Amino acid sequence: MKHSTEYRRFTGLVDRLLTVSHEEMQKREAEYRKQVDANPNRRGPKRGSKKRKAITQPSADHEASEKH
Repeated sequence: MKHSTEYRRFTGLVDRLLTVSHEEMQKREAEYRKQVDANPNRRGPKRGSKKRKAITQPSADHEASEKH
């Protein structure tokens, strides 16, 4: 059966992608993230820029009122 060049290129790409191990994909993704994070002109939210909510400690007055 004759296939188009696009089909052959796509199936070749999928075959190469499926042969890459999970560890290798994780390594490549981490390397890519380093490149993206190093770009100062990156659009959108920056990784790790979310402000964490402060965990509030109960006040001394609150603890004293619970003990009574």
